[in-house]
Amino acid sequence: MSETSELRADCANCFGLCCVALAFSRSTDFAIDKAVGDPCPNLQQDFRCGIHDKLRPKGFQGCTVYDCFGAGQKISQVTFAGHNWRENPDGARQMFAALPVMRQFHELLWYLTEALARPAARPVHRQVQAQLDKIERLTLSDVDTLLNLDVAAHRAEVNTLLLRTSELVRAEVRSKKKNRRGADLFGARLKGADLRGADLRGACLIAADLSGADLRLADVIGADFRDTNLAGADLTDCLFLTQTQANAAHGDTATLLPTGLDRPSHWNKNTSAAPARKDTARGDTPRKGSPARKPATPGRKRPSGSRNK
Repeated sequence: MSETSELRADCANCFGLCCVALAFSRSTDFAIDKAVGDPCPNLQQDFRCGIHDKLRPKGFQGCTVYDCFGAGQKISQVTFAGHNWRENPDGARQMFAALPVMRQFHELLWYLTEALARPAARPVHRQVQAQLDKIERLTLSDVDTLLNLDVAAHRAEVNTLLLRTSELVRAEVRSKKKNRRGADLFGARLKGADLRGADLRGACLIAADLSGADLRLADVIGADFRDTNLAGADLTDCLFLTQTQANAAHGDTATLLPTGLDRPSHWNKNTSAAPARKDTARGDTPRKGSPARKPATPGRKRPSGSRNK
């Protein structure tokens, strides 16, 4: 993937928005309850996290999963021109409301950028580029315009192109491709599975064993990878994988990721025995970030990838 630097979180140029604008619920992911608009007690005056290198042992696993797709710095430095919420308390509410909206648009930019980088999707590149330009212009809107945009409608337009991109790219796999779109694969035993070119859009893969699985050219947009075992799995060329999804999973030194994604710091060679979550039943675990469908709870942090189906 190319030209994604602006779609990666740059906390040094953000006013700690995810630590204020989003809600926490005490759980396996978060050690405390926190309401929308309340600064996390770990947020320092310089907008840095005071326990950044100890988040997991301190009970803030959800924070290590979250990725804003660069929305935080866009809101901080562009939408609000460098004026932070402490200096501008009157605009704080708008700033906090704008974060999940901007995150969704930046997520769309991430997917569209990947679609443009896929040679097999050349038949739709012109339309993809037009949508990318359109969404980029929307992200430069003033905050009032931004908050009144119909995000769902724009997602639907983009999703049509992403579906076509997926069809074109996965057609490169000549063998029969598995269709697991939206499937409930909670805790599934898929060790070593051949999932090349599979449709895993929106699949629930919570705590599934995909160790050693081949996921090349599989479409994983919106798949829930919380506590999924990816030890030794090959995801080098899978479609639409995000940093949030990788962060939510467990991998090891043998796990192969697509170019452009970082290896999560909590991955290690012993992850194949990663413990199952105590609260992974769907609906019990708070999730951090933006909803790609409808927000389950406005502003709530959600660790897994959002779903486009």
